[in-house]
Amino acid sequence: MEIILAQPRGFCAGVDRAIEIVERALELYGAPVYVRHEIVHNKFVVDNLKKKGAVFVNELDEIPENGITIFSAHGVSEKVEETAKNRGLPVIDATCPLVTKVHNEAIKSEEEGRKVILIGHAGHPEVEGTSGRVKNGVILVSNVKDVAELEIKEQNLSYVTQTTLSVNDTKDIIEALKEKFPSIKGPELRDICYATQNRQDAVAKLAKQVDLVLVVGAKNSSNSNRLRDLAEEKGATAYLIDGAEDIKAKWLEGIKSVGITAGASAPEVLVTKLIVELTKLAGGDANITTMDGKIEKTKFKLPKEVLENILAA
Repeated sequence: MEIILAQPRGFCAGVDRAIEIVERALELYGAPVYVRHEIVHNKFVVDNLKKKGAVFVNELDEIPENGITIFSAHGVSEKVEETAKNRGLPVIDATCPLVTKVHNEAIKSEEEGRKVILIGHAGHPEVEGTSGRVKNGVILVSNVKDVAELEIKEQNLSYVTQTTLSVNDTKDIIEALKEKFPSIKGPELRDICYATQNRQDAVAKLAKQVDLVLVVGAKNSSNSNRLRDLAEEKGATAYLIDGAEDIKAKWLEGIKSVGITAGASAPEVLVTKLIVELTKLAGGDANITTMDGKIEKTKFKLPKEVLENILAA
């Protein structure tokens, strides 16, 4: 069996930063520290941090007084931020800087008197966070059909996008918005983060080289789902799996080549375990290579709260 690994794959700089923030907070302040929602969308990562003393909560009212509070990489609304402030909770913000950039663009557009259209998926934490930064609310669109159904009289419009979407789908939505509202303002595709773009480019290339693509990532990970979808669009059979334990032997019947990639929240250890399982299922006869691709060197700065103990009472 031929096994080809996508390049790049797995953790991006924003995920690396978020996980390191939780780990450093535990070292500095001791357990427990409280994380609002999953720090990133990956059960393996979350379970590992739980073992170290992180407590994951749905809302701030589950956090005791003075509990060290961490906002996830997906960002939060202004209301959540204000609630934490009013309670006097010591907060460490692990929001990905690229998500913060989208927040700032949405806020600026509203300050300029524009109605904000948000391209994204309802219910995603990032969408909830961005929506909650716009005082007069956003108009959410998820596809070209949503754009066609918009009935907006005002023409003073702008748009921003969820960072983890499919580049191709988002391009179509932006083109539809521009066609319907010629004066609309927005950042082209720059809000699709570099890591999402790179992983999508890589899986599109990978899918043309193999019979089967396995995407390691969580079912609630937007960017992982997009990788699976894109691989299928390029003609490969593709499955989104949490890890090696999800592999079904029947998937490999008649398969000579398997491509592996991983969503931006999936650690490399899960890829390694998957390779071991595939090699085992292939009777030990597997040739493993890594495709050419971009080497990511981006690294985001850590917040001062985890570089020094400044939250102590």
